[in-house]
Amino acid sequence: MKKTKFGTLGVYTVLYLAFLYVPVLFIPLFSFNDSIYIAFPLKEFTLRHYADMIEREPLINALYNSLKVGIVVSIVSTVFGMLAAKTFTKYRIPGSKSLTAFISIPLVIPLIILGISLLTVLKSVGVTLSLITIGAAHTVICIPFAMFVLISRLEGFDKSMEEAAQDLGESPWMTFWRVTFPLAMPGIIASLLLCFTISFDEFILAFFLGSDEPTLPLYMWSQLRFPAKLPSVLALGSVIFITSFFLVCFAEWVRRRGVQTQTGSAI
Repeated sequence: MKKTKFGTLGVYTVLYLAFLYVPVLFIPLFSFNDSIYIAFPLKEFTLRHYADMIEREPLINALYNSLKVGIVVSIVSTVFGMLAAKTFTKYRIPGSKSLTAFISIPLVIPLIILGISLLTVLKSVGVTLSLITIGAAHTVICIPFAMFVLISRLEGFDKSMEEAAQDLGESPWMTFWRVTFPLAMPGIIASLLLCFTISFDEFILAFFLGSDEPTLPLYMWSQLRFPAKLPSVLALGSVIFITSFFLVCFAEWVRRRGVQTQTGSAI
């Protein structure tokens, strides 16, 4: 009976992973195809789409815009998330559950409603739409993610280490930098990567709050109408896919080291 259950679960896992990742693998496959059409059979192998990608200035500018917004959003969101996580894990705050639910509201509001609301507010006060408004909107939805990731990390290590550092004469600020920050580093890296990914991939808020400086999702969406420009977009998608794979591997390596360090210190 156990064999049958394991076999069924294994088949389900393989089918589920195939459903998720096999379509993604077609992106690098067609990026090497010497054709502007995404269709079988494939023609000759070529790298010209990657050369076109590098030479396509609007595409590179859109990528640069997304990188700028994503990096700033991930840093700002992680800083605010760290402050909130530290507050919720160290102090007993009256109504902390209600406050946590309030901070989590952006996670449950449909992004199209949030985008329209922010656009209405910004327009009513005369704020010019730009990458800054996109970044501010992305920060609103990323702070809850950062907070929950860091809360789970800060609740996972021994608080007596902070108390021992303060007993030895360290100030609360130096205790944070010398004890809390190194132990929380895997969570901080996970928060940075998660917030960057959310911001880099976000489309709806960028659509409502953007201007004449499109982010990469907006640019890629606009290029779907032009088949001749699609292969260079696929080439960029392949580069992003491979880079994301190595970033995830790096994040997992850091997380495992953090778990080993925490286990060793506990022993």
